[in-house]
Amino acid sequence: MKKNRDGNFFEDFRVGMRIRHATPRTLTEGDRSLYIALTGSRSALCTADTNARQLGFGHRPLDDLLVFNTAFGKTVPDISLNAVANLGYAEVSFLSHVYPDDTLAVETEVIGLKENASRKSGVVYVRSTARNQHGREVLSWVRWVMVHKRDHGAACGKAVVPATQPFLPAGLLLRHQYSERVREITAMTGVADLWDDYAVGERIDHPGAMTINDSDHSLATRLYQNTARAHFDGHAMAAGGGQRLVYGGHIISVCRALAYDGLENALSILAINGGSHVNPSYAGDTIACATQVLDKVELGQDHVGGLRLRMIGVKNASSADIAFPDPAGGRAAHPPGVVLDLDYTIAMPRRGH
Repeated sequence: MKKNRDGNFFEDFRVGMRIRHATPRTLTEGDRSLYIALTGSRSALCTADTNARQLGFGHRPLDDLLVFNTAFGKTVPDISLNAVANLGYAEVSFLSHVYPDDTLAVETEVIGLKENASRKSGVVYVRSTARNQHGREVLSWVRWVMVHKRDHGAACGKAVVPATQPFLPAGLLLRHQYSERVREITAMTGVADLWDDYAVGERIDHPGAMTINDSDHSLATRLYQNTARAHFDGHAMAAGGGQRLVYGGHIISVCRALAYDGLENALSILAINGGSHVNPSYAGDTIACATQVLDKVELGQDHVGGLRLRMIGVKNASSADIAFPDPAGGRAAHPPGVVLDLDYTIAMPRRGH
């Protein structure tokens, strides 16, 4: 029997197809430490157990994007091993915090397919769900990825492009795991700004920038057990006239870490409403980002609210140079230096009444 694990190509997918991904992964404190080393994450809630306990948690949860990237990595061998590029995300819902020694298992349903006009590739739309060792859903997301065809002449069915919500409404956002003690986060960060102090339309230019080394993005992608050839196989990429790509999830993590300055009292990510990797990133690129407040979300609690944010990441430029074009313009609205356009919602303490 053939044992070549060459992954699925576009013509192998069918709408309604369900895949249980191998293998479940237990996350540890070691994973957290490596994630901090690779991204510089400074989240107060995730940095120290003393912080977490003071904020009303038994112990500190893992960084939301460490969880997302790990779960995402489980899907790669079946969904995007033969990808041209990961194109975008929608309806990413963080349903429960994940802690060290939790084990994640991931399943995916194919919800859409669309062959490209060139007939050399097509876009695969999937919805994936991660559950912990107790069977509880902790994360779900939709993504779409461009995948090579094995046979350019292979017949493909009628295009199916699923509709997605532009943003997750308040009723679907995690809200019940925060006590009134989360307001004490200001004593840890030394910054007084809470949910009440942000205004819709406000712009935040995050002052830091980070250069991505070959070792950084290689280690990050291995940490998530993401086996996509585009991130590892320099020989194959050179043969196609290119070079290894930085995994887009690493760009999101770096930008989120840089965005700490200006959003110091954020508790956790509630949702990624939508996003796209506008242009590729490579080793040697320096990443900077800026944020715009899109909306203030009432979560039905006096002590915590939601901030819907738009974060744009650029390579080899200053955050002050970033423009926030109309989202309806899509990728075409951005200059070549933009690498990320992400719409996401965070939880932040509020002063209340």
